[in-house]
Amino acid sequence: MKKVTGVRFKKSGKIYFFNPGELELENGMNVIVDTAMGEEYAEVAISSKEVPEDEVTEPLKDVIRIVTEKDKKMYEENKAKEPEARKIFEEKVKKHGLKMKLVDVEYKFDGSKVIFYFTADGRIDFRDLVKDLAAIFRTRIELRQIGVRDEVRRLGGCGICGRGLCCTTFLGNFEAVSIKMAKEQNISLNPSKISGNCGRLMCCLKYEECVYTEKLKRLPKQGAIVKTEDGTGEVISVETLKERIRVKFKDTDDVFFKKYDAKDVIVIKDAETNDDISEEDLENVEDLKELQELEKLDKNESKSNDDI
Repeated sequence: MKKVTGVRFKKSGKIYFFNPGELELENGMNVIVDTAMGEEYAEVAISSKEVPEDEVTEPLKDVIRIVTEKDKKMYEENKAKEPEARKIFEEKVKKHGLKMKLVDVEYKFDGSKVIFYFTADGRIDFRDLVKDLAAIFRTRIELRQIGVRDEVRRLGGCGICGRGLCCTTFLGNFEAVSIKMAKEQNISLNPSKISGNCGRLMCCLKYEECVYTEKLKRLPKQGAIVKTEDGTGEVISVETLKERIRVKFKDTDDVFFKKYDAKDVIVIKDAETNDDISEEDLENVEDLKELQELEKLDKNESKSNDDI
């Protein structure tokens, strides 16, 4: 067994495991850890515990110490410098005529580097900008281009559910989200309703995907022909979570509908699977083009480089 502690460098960042040594650490404590880029200030997200050695990726770096008053003072001083650094950066960007938007500024704990996070359309030649910034700050300068998802994660906000954004509260990594997930969950395929603050498809569409996928495997599909206690009919809708179906019956000139539990019907002929999004699924054909573009951007956008 190996003793480990999980820490975060950002409030909603990915959890990394470190060797706590003889330190007994609890959630919420601030610590100084050893990283590839030197000592860093972090918060304990998972208290010290023992796990099987085969679950640990070696080499495991160390938790150096619990933060001291001196460490806290240095951390706060670095935070206090960030607004001024932001102002200088924006002035220099304007001077060089670069089309880039500053999102965040971060001083490394030991002051050895200042990282500027920005968004831009395409690649930016910022070599002259870096030279100017290095002459002012007299330390290493790093400019890191991030995607719109990372931008919103750093800025924060509330979702349409009224709660804090998932990416700013608990979500460690971004996962690809598809239009198919919304269709399977019978959610309105309206871009304004299934897009997050970042303009991409909402991350929460992914959360229940495995449940819907599992249930849909054993439920008759829309268009299937089923045998019920009232005769043979066609499935016209499926309530996935309740595992209920609505069946249409046609008796000479009369048509009537009735709902059944999926377990109470026998599938005579299943419908073919159709994962494509048709125009009938949407209120407006332009919505399809917009959703397809969002899905394409979501797949192409790199994963978060927010963490150390």
